[in-house]
Amino acid sequence: MIDQLGLIGLGFVAGVLGSMIGLGGGIIVVPILTFFGFSPTLAASSSLFAAFSNAAASTISYSKQKRIEFSLGLKLGLLTVPGTVLGAFFSSNVAPEIFKILFGFVLIASAIYIFVRKKIEDKKVNLSKQMMVFSIGASFFAGILSAFFGIGGGIIFVPLMVVGMGMVMKKAAPTSQLILLFASFSGVVVHSTLGHSDFLIAGLLALGSFMGGLVGARLSVDIKERFLQITVSVVIIGAAIKMFLDSISDNWYLLND
Repeated sequence: MIDQLGLIGLGFVAGVLGSMIGLGGGIIVVPILTFFGFSPTLAASSSLFAAFSNAAASTISYSKQKRIEFSLGLKLGLLTVPGTVLGAFFSSNVAPEIFKILFGFVLIASAIYIFVRKKIEDKKVNLSKQMMVFSIGASFFAGILSAFFGIGGGIIFVPLMVVGMGMVMKKAAPTSQLILLFASFSGVVVHSTLGHSDFLIAGLLALGSFMGGLVGARLSVDIKERFLQITVSVVIIGAAIKMFLDSISDNWYLLND
């Protein structure tokens, strides 16, 4: 079992990376907690506490840098709330082996996005009414992903704002953090109400994630992205492969028990 100092450190690392890439730290926190034997619901709910803390710190820092589109962020953030309620309820009944397979695919999608994000940034599309209508459905779906996996939903919002709305990455990632503030908070409330949360574990992760969010927002101004992209993508793909292997092992054990 991971110790208390380890939880703070995990939250910090996830907070730094989550703040810089705009996806939230859940793509780091959830696989590691799962590796240490945490149930899917406990891993997801604990990760959301960290995601909320990270989003709060990042939003404070990014707002000072004037890099957040508040009007859009508030609208999309509120639209995630109904989805988070459903996501938290769905997570109550998911089998660990199924959760690992599904989360493995989420990790691969995250790694692909992180690796190609510079190419995506160069493609600008004008905002339209059709895109705003699409954004409503995307926000609802992102809310489900957020609470079910404990990842915040940034994997939906950052590409949506960059590719679909023509927003530059320097504003899309910060605005995503404002959206995640709503998605993660509502997910935290529902998970806590359903009794999924361990508040000591969640609090330690949140502490580290808050500090990491402050550091990540500052580093995002000057950091050279390519090394970060490659490193994070490799780590995430490795975690996805481990998720798939663990799921196969779990199924094999069940079949032979």
